Amino acid sequence: MVEVTIMLSITLVLVLGAIDFLLLFYQWNAAAKAMQIGARLAAVSDPVASGLNGLSRAVVNASVPPGAAMPKFIVTCDGRTAICTCNSVSACRELKGYDSTAMNTIVFGRGSSSCSDAKSADHAGMCDIFPRITPANVKIVYAQTGLGYAGRPGGPMPTITVSLQNLPFQFFFLRGLMGFHDVQIPASTVSLTAEDMSSRAPSF
Repeated sequence: MVEVTIMLSITLVLVLGAIDFLLLFYQWNAAAKAMQIGARLAAVSDPVASGLNGLSRAVVNASVPPGAAMPKFIVTCDGRTAICTCNSVSACRELKGYDSTAMNTIVFGRGSSSCSDAKSADHAGMCDIFPRITPANVKIVYAQTGLGYAGRPGGPMPTITVSLQNLPFQFFFLRGLMGFHDVQIPASTVSLTAEDMSSRAPSF
Protein backbone atom coordinates (compact mmCIF):
# COMPACT_ATOMS: atom_id res chain seq x y z
CA MET A 1 0.00 0.00 0.00
CA VAL A 2 2.80 2.40 0.91
CA GLU A 3 4.78 1.57 -2.25
CA VAL A 4 1.70 1.93 -4.45
CA THR A 5 0.86 5.26 -2.83
CA ILE A 6 4.38 6.60 -3.40
CA MET A 7 4.67 5.35 -7.00
CA LEU A 8 1.15 6.46 -7.89
CA SER A 9 1.88 9.97 -6.61
CA ILE A 10 5.11 10.20 -8.62
CA THR A 11 3.42 8.79 -11.72
CA LEU A 12 0.53 11.27 -11.46
CA VAL A 13 2.94 14.20 -11.12
CA LEU A 14 4.94 13.06 -14.16
CA VAL A 15 1.89 12.38 -16.34
CA LEU A 16 0.00 15.52 -15.39
CA GLY A 17 3.22 17.58 -15.60
CA ALA A 18 3.84 16.28 -19.13
CA ILE A 19 0.28 17.26 -20.13
CA ASP A 20 0.79 20.73 -18.64
CA PHE A 21 4.02 21.29 -20.56
CA LEU A 22 2.38 20.12 -23.79
CA LEU A 23 -0.34 22.71 -23.14
CA LEU A 24 2.35 25.34 -22.61
CA PHE A 25 3.93 24.55 -25.97
CA TYR A 26 0.48 24.76 -27.55
CA GLN A 27 -0.09 28.21 -26.02
CA TRP A 28 3.33 29.38 -27.18
CA ASN A 29 2.69 28.17 -30.74
CA ALA A 30 -0.81 29.67 -30.81
CA ALA A 31 0.54 33.02 -29.61
CA ALA A 32 3.19 33.00 -32.36
CA LYS A 33 0.59 32.22 -35.03
CA ALA A 34 -1.71 34.93 -33.66
CA MET A 35 1.09 37.48 -34.03
CA GLN A 36 1.53 36.50 -37.69
CA ILE A 37 -2.19 37.05 -38.28
CA GLY A 38 -2.03 40.36 -36.41
CA ALA A 39 0.93 41.64 -38.41
CA ARG A 40 -0.80 40.76 -41.68
CA LEU A 41 -4.00 42.52 -40.61
CA ALA A 42 -2.05 45.55 -39.41
CA ALA A 43 -0.33 45.81 -42.80
CA VAL A 44 -3.57 46.06 -44.79
CA SER A 45 -5.82 47.90 -42.33
CA ASP A 46 -6.14 51.41 -41.01
CA PRO A 47 -3.25 52.08 -38.62
CA VAL A 48 -3.81 52.11 -34.88
CA ALA A 49 -1.95 55.43 -34.89
CA SER A 50 -4.81 57.60 -36.18
CA GLY A 51 -3.69 59.85 -39.02
CA LEU A 52 -0.66 57.77 -39.98
CA ASN A 53 -2.14 56.80 -43.36
CA GLY A 54 -2.13 60.49 -44.34
CA LEU A 55 1.29 61.29 -42.94
CA SER A 56 3.11 61.28 -46.29
CA ARG A 57 0.87 64.13 -47.49
CA ALA A 58 1.04 65.98 -44.19
CA VAL A 59 4.84 66.28 -44.22
CA VAL A 60 4.95 67.98 -47.62
CA ASN A 61 6.14 71.53 -47.05
CA ALA A 62 9.04 73.78 -47.92
CA SER A 63 11.57 71.54 -46.19
CA VAL A 64 10.13 68.21 -47.44
CA PRO A 65 9.08 68.61 -51.09
CA PRO A 66 6.82 66.08 -52.86
CA GLY A 67 8.76 62.98 -53.86
CA ALA A 68 11.48 63.51 -51.28
CA ALA A 69 12.38 60.85 -48.75
CA MET A 70 9.96 60.52 -45.86
CA PRO A 71 11.34 61.73 -42.52
CA LYS A 72 12.32 58.97 -40.11
CA PHE A 73 9.78 58.11 -37.43
CA ILE A 74 8.91 55.34 -34.99
CA VAL A 75 5.34 55.24 -33.70
CA THR A 76 4.57 52.85 -30.84
CA CYS A 77 0.94 52.01 -30.03
CA ASP A 78 0.43 50.23 -26.73
CA GLY A 79 -2.93 48.50 -26.27
CA ARG A 80 -2.46 48.35 -22.50
CA THR A 81 -2.32 52.14 -22.13
CA ALA A 82 -4.31 52.95 -25.31
CA ILE A 83 -1.65 55.51 -26.23
CA CYS A 84 0.45 56.01 -29.37
CA THR A 85 3.80 57.76 -29.00
CA CYS A 86 6.15 59.04 -31.70
CA ASN A 87 9.87 59.73 -31.52
CA SER A 88 9.79 62.47 -34.19
CA VAL A 89 7.86 65.64 -33.46
CA SER A 90 8.28 67.06 -36.97
CA ALA A 91 7.29 63.87 -38.81
CA CYS A 92 4.37 62.96 -36.56
CA ARG A 93 2.77 66.29 -35.82
CA GLU A 94 -0.37 65.27 -37.73
CA LEU A 95 -0.99 62.09 -35.73
CA LYS A 96 -4.32 62.20 -33.91
CA GLY A 97 -3.79 59.54 -31.25
CA TYR A 98 -4.83 55.95 -30.60
CA ASP A 99 -7.58 54.36 -32.72
CA SER A 100 -9.28 51.66 -30.66
CA THR A 101 -11.43 50.57 -33.62
CA ALA A 102 -8.32 49.82 -35.68
CA MET A 103 -6.81 47.85 -32.79
CA ASN A 104 -10.06 45.86 -32.41
CA THR A 105 -9.91 44.97 -36.11
CA ILE A 106 -6.45 43.49 -35.60
CA VAL A 107 -7.34 41.64 -32.39
CA PHE A 108 -10.90 40.47 -33.16
CA GLY A 109 -10.85 40.42 -36.98
CA ARG A 110 -12.70 42.40 -39.61
CA GLY A 111 -16.27 43.26 -38.67
CA SER A 112 -16.10 41.52 -35.29
CA SER A 113 -15.96 42.51 -31.63
CA SER A 114 -15.51 39.05 -30.13
CA CYS A 115 -13.37 35.93 -30.52
CA SER A 116 -14.09 32.65 -32.30
CA ASP A 117 -16.74 34.03 -34.64
CA ALA A 118 -14.71 34.40 -37.85
CA LYS A 119 -16.68 33.11 -40.84
CA SER A 120 -13.51 32.57 -42.90
CA ALA A 121 -9.73 32.85 -42.66
CA ASP A 122 -9.96 36.27 -44.35
CA HIS A 123 -11.90 37.64 -41.35
CA ALA A 124 -9.90 35.98 -38.55
CA GLY A 125 -8.24 38.13 -35.92
CA MET A 126 -5.55 37.39 -33.35
CA CYS A 127 -7.97 36.15 -30.70
CA ASP A 128 -9.62 33.76 -33.15
CA ILE A 129 -6.28 31.91 -33.04
CA PHE A 130 -5.59 32.42 -29.31
CA PRO A 131 -8.73 33.46 -27.41
CA ARG A 132 -6.89 34.88 -24.38
CA ILE A 133 -5.45 37.76 -26.41
CA THR A 134 -7.06 41.15 -25.79
CA PRO A 135 -6.09 44.61 -27.08
CA ALA A 136 -4.25 45.19 -23.79
CA ASN A 137 -1.84 42.36 -24.71
CA VAL A 138 -0.85 43.85 -28.07
CA LYS A 139 1.82 46.40 -28.93
CA ILE A 140 2.28 47.66 -32.51
CA VAL A 141 5.26 49.65 -33.79
CA TYR A 142 5.27 51.55 -37.09
CA ALA A 143 8.85 52.40 -38.12
CA GLN A 144 9.82 54.31 -41.26
CA THR A 145 12.57 52.33 -42.98
CA GLY A 146 13.22 54.30 -46.17
CA LEU A 147 10.30 53.11 -48.32
CA GLY A 148 7.69 55.49 -49.67
CA TYR A 149 8.05 59.21 -50.26
CA ALA A 150 6.63 62.51 -49.13
CA GLY A 151 3.28 63.13 -50.79
CA ARG A 152 2.60 59.46 -51.54
CA PRO A 153 -1.23 59.09 -51.76
CA GLY A 154 -1.34 55.63 -50.20
CA GLY A 155 0.40 56.76 -47.03
CA PRO A 156 3.87 55.91 -45.76
CA MET A 157 5.40 52.43 -46.05
CA PRO A 158 6.65 51.70 -42.54
CA THR A 159 7.73 48.36 -41.18
CA ILE A 160 4.99 47.14 -38.83
CA THR A 161 6.03 45.07 -35.83
CA VAL A 162 3.44 43.28 -33.68
CA SER A 163 4.34 41.88 -30.27
CA LEU A 164 2.52 40.45 -27.27
CA GLN A 165 2.92 41.68 -23.71
CA ASN A 166 1.69 40.65 -20.25
CA LEU A 167 0.31 37.33 -21.50
CA PRO A 168 1.14 34.48 -19.09
CA PHE A 169 1.23 30.77 -19.68
CA GLN A 170 -1.46 29.00 -17.70
CA PHE A 171 -0.54 25.96 -15.61
CA PHE A 172 -3.53 23.75 -14.86
CA PHE A 173 -2.41 20.63 -13.00
CA LEU A 174 0.99 21.71 -11.70
CA ARG A 175 -0.42 24.87 -10.18
CA GLY A 176 -2.60 22.80 -7.86
CA LEU A 177 -0.15 19.94 -7.30
CA MET A 178 3.10 21.85 -6.82
CA GLY A 179 2.15 25.51 -6.63
CA PHE A 180 3.62 26.51 -10.02
CA HIS A 181 3.04 30.18 -10.76
CA ASP A 182 2.12 31.46 -14.20
CA VAL A 183 5.11 32.61 -16.29
CA GLN A 184 5.07 35.11 -19.12
CA ILE A 185 5.04 33.90 -22.71
CA PRO A 186 8.54 34.74 -24.04
CA ALA A 187 8.68 38.06 -25.85
CA SER A 188 8.69 37.64 -29.62
CA THR A 189 7.72 39.82 -32.54
CA VAL A 190 6.53 39.58 -36.13
CA SER A 191 7.37 42.32 -38.65
CA LEU A 192 5.96 43.06 -42.10
CA THR A 193 6.35 45.97 -44.48
CA ALA A 194 3.10 47.91 -44.75
CA GLU A 195 1.10 47.80 -47.92
CA ASP A 196 -1.36 50.57 -48.77
CA MET A 197 -3.14 50.71 -45.45
CA SER A 198 -6.89 50.51 -45.96
CA SER A 199 -10.06 49.97 -43.97
CA ARG A 200 -11.37 47.52 -46.59
CA ALA A 201 -10.44 43.87 -46.92
CA PRO A 202 -8.26 43.09 -49.93
CA SER A 203 -9.76 41.33 -52.94
CA PHE A 204 -8.84 37.68 -53.30
